[in-house]
Amino acid sequence: MKNMDAGTVKGFGDEWNTFSHSDIDIESFRDQFERYFSVLPAHCLNADTRAFDLGCGSGRWAWFVAPQVRELCCIDASDKALDVARRNLQAFDNCTFHLASVDDLPMADASMDFGYSLGVLHHVPDTQAALCSCARKLKPGGIFLVYLYYAFDNRPAWFRGLWKCSDILRRGISRMPYPPRLWLSQVIALGVYWPLARLALWLEKTGVNVNNLPLSAYRRLPFYAMRTDALDRFGTRLEQRFTRRQIESMLVAAGFENIRFSEHDPFWCVYASRPNED
Repeated sequence: MKNMDAGTVKGFGDEWNTFSHSDIDIESFRDQFERYFSVLPAHCLNADTRAFDLGCGSGRWAWFVAPQVRELCCIDASDKALDVARRNLQAFDNCTFHLASVDDLPMADASMDFGYSLGVLHHVPDTQAALCSCARKLKPGGIFLVYLYYAFDNRPAWFRGLWKCSDILRRGISRMPYPPRLWLSQVIALGVYWPLARLALWLEKTGVNVNNLPLSAYRRLPFYAMRTDALDRFGTRLEQRFTRRQIESMLVAAGFENIRFSEHDPFWCVYASRPNED
């Protein structure tokens, strides 16, 4: 496993053990799932689709994908996370589970119709190499959906300034042992995520455009999602961010075409396809 950071992988294993999604109705995440997948063309998921979920974590997105496809390969570099995914997805007999990093994917080259990786590839050392690895596994015409942290390139300067302040906090918290890292992330979820998300929801109901308000993307999500993402955001040591232009360039370099970005949060969510054979 070359293209991975061991500390980051261990941290995510601890995270998915804590927030396993087994103690919450995963259906409550359907709105979030649809925001990721709404950018896809309708034909992507069908009874003949062979798909892979790279960085499956707890299996929360696989829960929605598995009923729509023929086969779903759930891949994670953390054995702890993979154990959680197995438990959450035990009702589906079309899921297989693979302990692997992005540089050692278990599927044959050019064997998959569809793949996705949501919130994962910005946590590996070489995101470009990771995208190339995913591309090799797709058939000609195969489609890949990816969500990468954005560099706030569509936000005002004050928004980027707030993020820089929060990133100083992240750099400190992410280097702590897991217990204080978890505790502080939950304080942030309760004291920052929840009030700002609920304020955005209230303002939206009064007719205010809340798109540029920090954490407004969480306004309709359960508090469980805020708790999970606060740990994800502040507890992860390796984090990279990319502009829309950088992501498009990386996808082109990986051999993708027909690149389409979602125009709503979360940013940036994008799909692209492998060229069809002549």
